[in-house]
Amino acid sequence: MNRYLISVVTIVVVLAASWGAFAQREGRERRRPGEGRESRTTSRDVSPEERARMRERFQNMSEEERGKFRAQMRERWEKMSEEEREKARAQMRQRFGGRGRRLGREDQLKAIEAVEKQLAKLKAGIEAMGERRSFRDLSEEERTKLRERFAKSREERQTATKTIIAQIAMLQGQRQPAEGEELVTVNTGELKAIRELAVKEKAKETAQRLERLIAGRRARRQRPGTSRTEQPVRRPTVVEPEDARKAQAFTLNTFDGKEISLSDYRGKIVVLEWFNFECPYVMHHYETTDTMVGLANKYKSRNVVWLAMNSTSHITPQANKEFTRKYNLPFPILDDRPGRVGHAYGAKTTPHMYIISPRGNILYEGAIDNSPLGRKKEGVINYVDKALAELTAGKAVSTPESKPYGCSVKYP
Repeated sequence: MNRYLISVVTIVVVLAASWGAFAQREGRERRRPGEGRESRTTSRDVSPEERARMRERFQNMSEEERGKFRAQMRERWEKMSEEEREKARAQMRQRFGGRGRRLGREDQLKAIEAVEKQLAKLKAGIEAMGERRSFRDLSEEERTKLRERFAKSREERQTATKTIIAQIAMLQGQRQPAEGEELVTVNTGELKAIRELAVKEKAKETAQRLERLIAGRRARRQRPGTSRTEQPVRRPTVVEPEDARKAQAFTLNTFDGKEISLSDYRGKIVVLEWFNFECPYVMHHYETTDTMVGLANKYKSRNVVWLAMNSTSHITPQANKEFTRKYNLPFPILDDRPGRVGHAYGAKTTPHMYIISPRGNILYEGAIDNSPLGRKKEGVINYVDKALAELTAGKAVSTPESKPYGCSVKYP
């Protein structure tokens, strides 16, 4: 780890120095006879695109070519005068956005030690989780303890990741990022190398976080001649806990005869609403308020699909069709009158809500809110709205489960 970090810092320094030399050489070649000293192209005239190409060229080198390149750069660095070295350092700080003081030897060693300590914490956290047991086989008390354990472990890993990134930034002579600020001065090649190290150390969450940083950089990287508004919109990555229950696959028909499978919506967030329009608890959210239709429309453009599930055994297709037309539903009602899907999910009441991740895991199950029939006047929480807001913002669901209320599902 020490050798890796030291080599990273060394390479950054010598690259900065070499780019200045390359640019000066280009300036000499471009200079026409008779032009004065002031017309030369200096290292400051190198465009961001040219610097990006240089970095990419280095990343595409083989190990042998990199070794030769490093040797040449070290030799060039050693031949520089102190004045030239200081100039190269200044250019590096300007190009890479570094605004912090350069660390001394002792501070560098402390930073490296801090990174090693945080990596050890990440590894220990993964190993401490032990063998994963089926979540459904646990008692409610064991589930609660396991969730608390996972939440604490996730927070510790996130803290360790932030510390690692901040220490690497300090090693590069950059300022430490403020709370909540993304570190944009580490180049993609370095992020990839750190990710590979995290994978090797089995720090899964760290690797995923670095993947998101790399993907974000790629999304922000603009092609020449294109505007920011022309870049594709990147949706936040949905955060999923390690103990999430797999959603049961199903294929059902709508009451209009259209076949729908859960697998049709792979890559999207899916909301399942157990539904029965004969239940007053359900009708409150359609007649008194427009909870269900409002939420479905609110998140329709945010990669969210809403499906109503009717497991009421005695209901007729015509009644469901009429309800769909009357309330202008923007989502279908699926026919589960045999109750197969309802039993598979464990749906107990109407309404009973489930939120399924793009990867097919259940991230929320329980009530629509904490105010049956709107009885609660203060402190009302719509659990589904809150969970969808968190997921579409790239955050973890803070309340993954609640006790459902309503009428019992009228299974056969």
